This record gives sequence, structure tokens and C-alpha cells, in this order.
Amino acid sequence: MKIIYPKHLEEGDEIRIIAPSRSMHIISKELKDLAEKRLEALGFKVTYGKNIYDHDDFNSSSISSRLRDLHDAFKDKNVRGIFTVIGGFNSNQLLKYIDWNLIKRNPKILCGYSDITALNGSILRKTGLVTYYGPHFSSLGMKKGLDYTLDYFKKALLSKESYEIKPSEKWSNDLWYKEQEKRKFEANPGYKIINKGKAKGRIIGGNLNTFNLLQGTEFMPSLANSVLFLEDDSDTKPVLFDRDLQSLIQQPGFEGVRGIVIGRFEKASEIKDRLLEQIIKTKRDLKNIPVISGIDFGHTTPQATFPIGGVAYIDASGKKPKIMIERN
Repeated sequence: MKIIYPKHLEEGDEIRIIAPSRSMHIISKELKDLAEKRLEALGFKVTYGKNIYDHDDFNSSSISSRLRDLHDAFKDKNVRGIFTVIGGFNSNQLLKYIDWNLIKRNPKILCGYSDITALNGSILRKTGLVTYYGPHFSSLGMKKGLDYTLDYFKKALLSKESYEIKPSEKWSNDLWYKEQEKRKFEANPGYKIINKGKAKGRIIGGNLNTFNLLQGTEFMPSLANSVLFLEDDSDTKPVLFDRDLQSLIQQPGFEGVRGIVIGRFEKASEIKDRLLEQIIKTKRDLKNIPVISGIDFGHTTPQATFPIGGVAYIDASGKKPKIMIERN
């Protein structure tokens, strides 16, 4: 399959905000306004899908309304980038109904994380389009601790240069959206090498339990010559992460995985370094591939942005691991 890189963003470009998972109605006006101002400060014009405030008992909306906004965003020639409002649980409901040819004919940046993993993986599989695992629109409404996130947002979406994902100086896992002023940050100990080695491959993955929803479907991207970037949220305890990882390992073609990069876990997940290492070391299939953990992506602050379908080079052969994102 031919890999398609969307054109990088430039000042003056229009960014469309859509809600393929949960609705905008759960986002406060203060947070929404701040996120909009952040994008405008970068020189972008911000527009919104027509149905982003629609909601039901699941804080989402109908498949048809979410689908219209997704299709409209790709169809509109003025739109250069598409950002998701927030994650949730049901973006995989859209997959059977998406006009893949429309997306392929109109390649553009799509950025989000968590439940948006279902879209990231399926778009790559069905069209070859590279999408981005990075902050939601709502993430940009954060008042403090956003510098690292914005830096990598720019590296990934506004530049043509390759870049290294380096550890942040500090990180947080507080409920920032409830209390913006009373943030708790702590020193970042850096990356941890679980298995040594070097690898280069196409990036796939995202949120593990969402990525696994694609197993056995026509929407599952190929594992051939890949580097898995995996993270999970606070609901995932050690036994669940172990089980979900094992399920992925048992997929046909897993022997094509060249390396694994694991995002930092939320504190409530209770997945400490010792337990994670124990999980990885018990997997015979992972014995000969490099595994690095504690990376700044996923459900903690801050977040690096990286291309799903892009190419990563990881070096875990020495004391300080290196993660490079190569450009097309």
C-alpha cells in the first residue's frame, strides 16, 4: 500500500473541529474558548462541525451526525487540518460507513488520541493516509503544563523535519480540567529500557484496548515491519494490560513487529515499572525486540505528537534510549 503523508500545516490554514466520539457539550465554554485562542495564536482559523454539540445518553451522538461532520471536514477544500474534540468509547461505530475513497482523495491532517485510535488505525489500513496521535482540541484548553505538548505539536504538524521525542522535564496526572490553577507536577525520571536493541519501522498502535477492537476486522493495519506505540488509560490495571498485550501478540503477523514504545501510564492504573517489566519479560515473543517505556504520550500531561503510519527509529542499545520520528 502506498503511504500518503498529508501536507503540513501553515499559518492561515483552517482547522475543523469534529466530535467522532464524545460530544463537545461536555466541554466547558472556558476550556473551549481557550483551546480556540491557542490555535488562533498559532495563526490558524478555527471552524466547527455542524453536529459537535449533539448528544445522547452516552455523551455522544448518532452515527449519521458524526459521519457527516467527518465527511464534510475531508470534503471541504478550505480545511487543512481536522482535530477531534475529545476521546470516548465509540468512534469504531463509524468505520463501516466511512467513505474511504473520499478520505484518500482529500488527504489532510487528522489529530487526536485515545478512542480516536480506531480512526487512526482504520484510515491507515483503508487509505494509506498518515494521521497523528496527539492532543485533542480540548487538550489545548489546558492553562499550565502545555509547553512540551505545543512544542511537539509544532514539530509533528508544522514542520517537514525529522525530530527526536525526548523526555519532558516534568509530568502530571491530575484532573486539570476540573481545577486549572491547582496543578501537581513532578520530576520526570526519563525513559526506561526494558529490552535492549535497535529497530526501525512504521508506527502503528495508540490506545491499546481501542487498537485491539480492530483485531479480526478489515480495519486492522498490517503489523509487518512495524514499531508499536502503545498506551492505556486509568481503567487498565496490570492484569488487563497483560491480557490486552497478549491478545495483540497472538495476532497473525506479529512476528513483523520490530520494537515497542510504551507511553506513560496513569497513576490509577497501578502499572508500576516493576510490574510492567514483569509483564514484558514473561512474553517470549518480545524477547528479541527492543522495548522502551515511560514516553510522554497518552493520558498524562504532557503529550508528544507522532504520525500513525510514519516511520520511527528507536535505539535502546545504550544507557539513554533514543526515539526518532523520520519524515517522508
